[in-house]
Amino acid sequence: MQYRNVCTDLKLGFTIELMWSVCCVSVSLSVSLSYFLQLLDGLEYLHSQGIVHKDIKPGNLLLTTDGALKISDLGVAEALHPFAKDDTCRTSQGSPAFQPPEIANGLDTFSGFKVDIWSAGVTLYNITTSLYPFEGDNIYKLFENIGKGDYSVPEECGPSLSDLLQGMLEYDPVKRFSIQHIRQHNWVRKKHPPTEPPVPIPASAESRDVWRSMTVVPYLEDLHGYTEEEDQEFYDQEDDIIYTQDFTVPGQVPEEDLDEAEVDLSRAQAKPVCVNGTESKAKPERRSSSSSNPSRKGVSTASKIRKFSTCKQQ
Repeated sequence: MQYRNVCTDLKLGFTIELMWSVCCVSVSLSVSLSYFLQLLDGLEYLHSQGIVHKDIKPGNLLLTTDGALKISDLGVAEALHPFAKDDTCRTSQGSPAFQPPEIANGLDTFSGFKVDIWSAGVTLYNITTSLYPFEGDNIYKLFENIGKGDYSVPEECGPSLSDLLQGMLEYDPVKRFSIQHIRQHNWVRKKHPPTEPPVPIPASAESRDVWRSMTVVPYLEDLHGYTEEEDQEFYDQEDDIIYTQDFTVPGQVPEEDLDEAEVDLSRAQAKPVCVNGTESKAKPERRSSSSSNPSRKGVSTASKIRKFSTCKQQ
């Protein structure tokens, strides 16, 4: 089953993170909301199927040329047991900057769905401010800052967006927003007017292809040492395989190697052959039984009576 906002194939995709790094422009609130709503649709579908992504970030969000967002890279995702009581998880291997405090503090168990909500909150924070709520010189310092849960939202985000970010980046997983709560938030339900034109997907740097067509054929050719000369030699080779509907029984001499007399003799002595090449045995003539031939039953009974009477006379 395919879903609109979950990447299930290798069609054209361009990550949001790479788009910003190439274009060097910020995304308007209307475009950010469009991407965020599609992210919510994809997450809601994954959670309805019992799948925890665990690595939601701009680098794993692909954009098609028509503006459709697709969630990709389910390499560290976890499929919950169909009869699991809740969404409890015990392992996490996502990107450090997008991990929640319960993982940064080393808890043994945590809510998988709330981990995705936190990561989506960090993603929304990043696409609207071009910043990260938590930073550190190394992964240990980063986890220490995430574990404390201290961060600030820039004033230009406004009170509505700030409230949404604070709800998604809630330190306590129990109080953290759910997808249903996020959909009912004022910032999500508000229709933001487009203040800037949509950010165009840049053309490929090498071929200047605006569609950014992708293929793995050149990499396979380099890996396996493919050359056009070898390809031409392969197709120039004569086909030694003879396709025919007839078959030859093992040990049988082809007719073209025999004389005319020998061919006539072999045909006269030819025995029926089964489809699998084995010699079929001739079926013996079936003797008619007394049940299938009533007249034979009468003859047999009469002859028995005559033999019995002859014995008595003797």
